[in-house]
Amino acid sequence: MQVNLTGSLRSAVNGEEVVEIKADTIRELLSRLLETYPAMKDHMDTGIAVSIDGEIYRDSPSKKLPAGSEVFLLPRLQGG
Repeated sequence: MQVNLTGSLRSAVNGEEVVEIKADTIRELLSRLLETYPAMKDHMDTGIAVSIDGEIYRDSPSKKLPAGSEVFLLPRLQGG
């Protein structure tokens, strides 16, 4: 599955805009991303939002990733 990375997340994957990750759920996607790109840990600690076909999932690790979906990872916005 192609995963698009935005903003500061790209620095953790050698500047790539798109990476290929095999995963069936958001949890598996994030786990495999961390295995492949250990520098992603700092971003995961502060939070990553996952957009699947334009809908953002923040706390849905068991959400299935449908085949052919457009997936974007975004740094979680902090605010108050």
